[in-house]
Amino acid sequence: MELRKYQKEAQAAIVAAWARGVRRTLLVLPTGCGKTIVFCKLCEQLVAQGKRVLILAHRGELLDQAADKMKVSTGLGCAVEKAERSCLEGDSQWYRIVVGSVQTMSRKKRLERFDSKFFDAIIVDEAHHVLAGSYQRILGYFDNSKVLGVTATPDRGDSQNLGEFFECVAYEYTLPKAIIQGFLAPISALTIPLKIDLSKVKTQAGDFKSSDIGCALGPYLEDIATEMVKHCRGRKTVVFLPLISTSKKMKAILERRGLNVAELNGQTKERGEILQDFQDGRYDVLCNSMLLTEGWDCPDVDCIVCLRPTKVRSLYAQIVGRGTRIAPGKKDLLLLDFLWNSERHDLCRPAHLIAESEKVAKKMIEISEKTPGKAASLEEAMEEAKDRVAEIEQKLAQQLASFKSRKQKLIDPLQFELAIADQDLKNYVPSFGWEMAPASDKQKTALMNAGIQADRIESAGMASAILTRLGKRRAAGLSTPKQIRLLERYGFEQVGQWPIAAASEMIDRISINGWRIPTDIVPSEYRPEKRKEENREHANRTTRSA
Repeated sequence: MELRKYQKEAQAAIVAAWARGVRRTLLVLPTGCGKTIVFCKLCEQLVAQGKRVLILAHRGELLDQAADKMKVSTGLGCAVEKAERSCLEGDSQWYRIVVGSVQTMSRKKRLERFDSKFFDAIIVDEAHHVLAGSYQRILGYFDNSKVLGVTATPDRGDSQNLGEFFECVAYEYTLPKAIIQGFLAPISALTIPLKIDLSKVKTQAGDFKSSDIGCALGPYLEDIATEMVKHCRGRKTVVFLPLISTSKKMKAILERRGLNVAELNGQTKERGEILQDFQDGRYDVLCNSMLLTEGWDCPDVDCIVCLRPTKVRSLYAQIVGRGTRIAPGKKDLLLLDFLWNSERHDLCRPAHLIAESEKVAKKMIEISEKTPGKAASLEEAMEEAKDRVAEIEQKLAQQLASFKSRKQKLIDPLQFELAIADQDLKNYVPSFGWEMAPASDKQKTALMNAGIQADRIESAGMASAILTRLGKRRAAGLSTPKQIRLLERYGFEQVGQWPIAAASEMIDRISINGWRIPTDIVPSEYRPEKRKEENREHANRTTRSA
């Protein structure tokens, strides 16, 4: 089997990474771009050098898929290490390639049957799972083996990063590039003007809690079905739902509307038969409770309805990936995108599959929500969003340039913190992901308008904390950052505690005096409260003498 150009580049990049001393490297290919073929060809190369390879996966379908692809693409057979089957027994011991179940091989007794140097290389399929304890036990045992992780998305749903294990990304091929070069189907997103309330849905293990999503979806299923009848008819559609009960309910609702629907879940005994019937066109729609996210391919699927909202990009990419493959007569993949109301949380939307940055993704979402009911190519939407973002950034650059000339009039954030003696600001440490991101353009503009040097702000969280404090100070009538900076330049102290009126009065006096300090003022000793008391005593003396 002849590899595509990018697949050859990927194989060469992996070998090169290992050759320069990298032991654990990562290959990132979008779903449908032949990651299994790439590692099969890599295995063929390693076996030709007399090496032994282990392919690790966490699901039986992935093991079977790897073994089948290996036979078809290279002619090589695989031994199996799973349940009662072992690569160390019978004829299996002569195979140089082993497909192994993570659940089986992570058991201590099973591992100890192997010499720790038994495998020269280990390939981890769906490598975004690699930080799980079961994977780490296996990889830790074979700690001299070279490791290749293969995934469509190098991110996880929790706070852990794959960079904690993998030393580098040997090769990455992006979804936009795959679409442009014709290896994956173009993606169109249709924003449905149906706002589904997720505000009461809790999170669990870094993502929305499935049981809560199921409850939140209940009141909307009839309306969702109405929209699906409008837009999915004539398309081979897969619907992803959070619970078995929700999946079955959706099937019944769609059938009442005249669609031919199949339903799959972990308890379905005729799974293979139903999937084959769906592939053969006996069903219009296939509902499933998150069963088909990995290890299942049906290239002519051309509509995906994700009713399991998620914050995890790798999961969202797996869901959408069930429909990205090309097939004869297939024009594009249609994604139905609902207006999820998730106030407290960000969630993955079609824009996140293709956008080059979070700014572009947000702009794509903003544009799509202003034109609901109209399907739009993600590529075209991205280009429009990039143009809009570029315009905004150009305007901001011009604004920043104008502020630079005024920079000497702005106060340093640290000077502001010290001046107002705010312990919360002084001891501030970002806690959440959004707080650690850079300050937004909107925050920078607001800070500069308030008189603070925005380019000295380290994070969005700090910017938010300062803006909140500024709002409270305005409400309390306390001195502004500009007043603090100016008066401290003249040697006044504790200006952050002054009322705004007192600061304004002193600035007026200095201005009237030709920007010199009046002779009756000693800045280091001056306090507005003390001045008020002196004025009161002077008034009393004047009254008594009169």
